[in-house]
Amino acid sequence: MMVYLLCYLAAVLFARTQYYLLSGTALLFAALVLFWREKRRNGGRVNLLALLSLFFVGGEGISCLKLSRLQGPWELQTFAAFFLAYGAFRLAFLFGGGREQDSRRVREGRLTEIRAGRLFAAVTGLTVLSAAAFLAEVRILGFVPFLVRHMPHAYSYFHVSGLHYFTVSCVLVPSLALLYVNVVHHRSTVTNLGLLAAVAVSLLIPVLCVSRFQLLLAVLMAAFTWLNFRREPIPAPLAGLGLVCLLGVYGILSMARGHSVSYLNGIFEMKRNFPIFVSQPYIYIANNYDNVNCLIRELPAHSFGLKMLFPFFALTGLKFLRPELVNFPIYVTKTELTTVTLIYDAWYDFGILGVVLFMALLGFIAAHFEKKLRSVHSPVFCMLYAQLAIYLMLSFFTTWFSNPATWVYFGETAFVLWFVGGKQQWK
Repeated sequence: MMVYLLCYLAAVLFARTQYYLLSGTALLFAALVLFWREKRRNGGRVNLLALLSLFFVGGEGISCLKLSRLQGPWELQTFAAFFLAYGAFRLAFLFGGGREQDSRRVREGRLTEIRAGRLFAAVTGLTVLSAAAFLAEVRILGFVPFLVRHMPHAYSYFHVSGLHYFTVSCVLVPSLALLYVNVVHHRSTVTNLGLLAAVAVSLLIPVLCVSRFQLLLAVLMAAFTWLNFRREPIPAPLAGLGLVCLLGVYGILSMARGHSVSYLNGIFEMKRNFPIFVSQPYIYIANNYDNVNCLIRELPAHSFGLKMLFPFFALTGLKFLRPELVNFPIYVTKTELTTVTLIYDAWYDFGILGVVLFMALLGFIAAHFEKKLRSVHSPVFCMLYAQLAIYLMLSFFTTWFSNPATWVYFGETAFVLWFVGGKQQWK
């Protein structure tokens, strides 16, 4: 923590004197040290605190480099908010026992035939539900985003309220199929073909929706589920092949969105002529922190809880009955760049106090997940853990817990956990 404090003070000092490269470098160094130390203390395993250390603090360091003209000097309150956000999470995580070593290990075994059947039913059921919802949206809206060329932002309009949550539930299918393959070793050819078809459909839907994010989420969730369940790295050839395929599909979806290099560079406003594979990831990370600075500088009044209650208003339908409950302006540096960090809505609601309380609560929950993972008997819990890990890893991207889809994913995974069973599933 002392390294973090010293590096942060140096970063603030360099930023105030406009030595932005040194400011960003100090925070990047702090992120790497925090990650390495946490990983070493955890026996070489990357836990939730290590992920937040690397990606949240590291993302802040990337933003402090100020490589885009969209980025300006930060308010002191902005630096304080980010510093206290990480500090509150870290202290709550450690106080909650997230780093405590437990001699108990995840039990190894196989699902009984009944429970295995339920897990396979969950895979096929979610696939059918997602595919049916997608076809219903196509029927209602009259187009498939991937096939539309005259509508540059077709993916943004492909959304039927309520129904779209079921469409994007396809992201859970690859992880469930992966669990089935790992716990059920004697499978028929028909079962294998069914699993393969389910995974293919679940990955095809994000492609047809031109949703790079949903595709990335499905792949990342499967990868994290593997790592948490198997407790061993993904084979290098498989990981390399997957990365190449993912990057290829990502490029195709970018072209399908109608986003040319000149169009994107015009939005990013980089200070130097960086190649697109550098400028796009940079701005997708860096500008989110500047959007928080924009919020802190321009917000006239806090929303006192209403902003973070959006999932409740959306899932209950109250947003249609009382639209004023969700009608809050968003403060960003540029209208095309609307992604924000994990703490955006917490500040919107209660300012710096909201940031501290929200991150402390998240730290306690993360600690509970860590302890649960060390003694849990159900492999499906690894999916719940994987989801939280992804949200912390991508903490620089958006306010995950103010997104209704996040709670839909948690709810569906928890239902599968109950449906398949916990301790009773093991022989």
